[in-house]
Amino acid sequence: MRIVIAPDSFKESLTALEVAEAIKIGFQKILPDAEYVLVPMADGGEGTVQSLVDATQGELIYTDVIAPLGNQTQAFFGLSGDKRTAIIEMASASGLHLVPLAQRNPLKTTSFGTGQLIKAALELGVKKIILGIGGSATNDGGVGMLQALGARFLNQDNQQIGYGGEQLQDIIRIDLSQLDPRLSSVEVEVACDVNNPLCGPRGAAAIFGPQKGATTEMVTQLDHALLHFSHIVEQQYQRNIRDHAGAGAAGGMGGGLLLLPHVSLSAGVDIVINAVKLDQMIENADLVITGEGRMDSQTAQGKTPSGVAKVAKQFQKPVIAIVGSLREDYEVVYPVGIDAVFPIIRQVNSLEATLACGRENLISAAQNIARLYLIAKHIPS
Repeated sequence: MRIVIAPDSFKESLTALEVAEAIKIGFQKILPDAEYVLVPMADGGEGTVQSLVDATQGELIYTDVIAPLGNQTQAFFGLSGDKRTAIIEMASASGLHLVPLAQRNPLKTTSFGTGQLIKAALELGVKKIILGIGGSATNDGGVGMLQALGARFLNQDNQQIGYGGEQLQDIIRIDLSQLDPRLSSVEVEVACDVNNPLCGPRGAAAIFGPQKGATTEMVTQLDHALLHFSHIVEQQYQRNIRDHAGAGAAGGMGGGLLLLPHVSLSAGVDIVINAVKLDQMIENADLVITGEGRMDSQTAQGKTPSGVAKVAKQFQKPVIAIVGSLREDYEVVYPVGIDAVFPIIRQVNSLEATLACGRENLISAAQNIARLYLIAKHIPS
């Protein structure tokens, strides 16, 4: 019997690998002779680097970068086991968690540090970069990131503009002639799970600006600045980044990335599925187990469990989801290929205590699910 265990992380409790290992322990108590294939998963957001590093036997690389407010911070990215692929989370260098609540102001914050992570990856000679762009503190259209990679955004005095979303309105000319030449031979695959355009009522500023500290007045200013930026891009490079699906992701980072040579915006879970070759692992499986910290209606909109289930159903494999908790709208996951869902919480407790005993709860739930699986398969224990 071959069992593939492909969960996401349980945020603030366990990494995806730790979740998979706990499920394996529980199942082994009942099915000790089964073959277990552990595939740590993610959907492009927080935890993607760790999941792909674990899945490819890679390593974490740490480096100092410019944080959103212009101060120094230490960030990290992943390097795959074959040294050919870098996995980067924008949040590591340009994340909202790096900006104190009282200082959150997307007029001022920069994505420069994310560009420095990309540059550090290029120094290692990678041929592909997987970039997750969730959790950002910025609304600068990715201009800071491009500046770190050698692009110049010039104002009326022919000087490079400064940091922050408000600076985009001063751009008169864009100069990409000094963009890092190594980018021409590197594929950049962007994990982008929203399809918002760059500007307008569904754009970066209107939808995501307030959670980064933008007031109503700031949202208007930022939207105008992004629109101006898009006009300059269209005038100089004949590229419509304004209306491109996903351009509004991460404060317009999706749009700015379209100025790089070989970039594609894709659903995060699909990128991870392809990177770990999940289809090859599931093809000969008897059972597929996935999971996440909390399952709700959003799970069916491209989160890890639905992505895993989609692959499994290509081969008509049964799928069980083991999750930390459920919201009342979770049942929409059944039509997307998940056959059964089991929450792991055994007793009512504080959130802190519940998170702390996540591993023990997972093992217990997995053991009971394995017993149920034996009954369903009519195999004597």
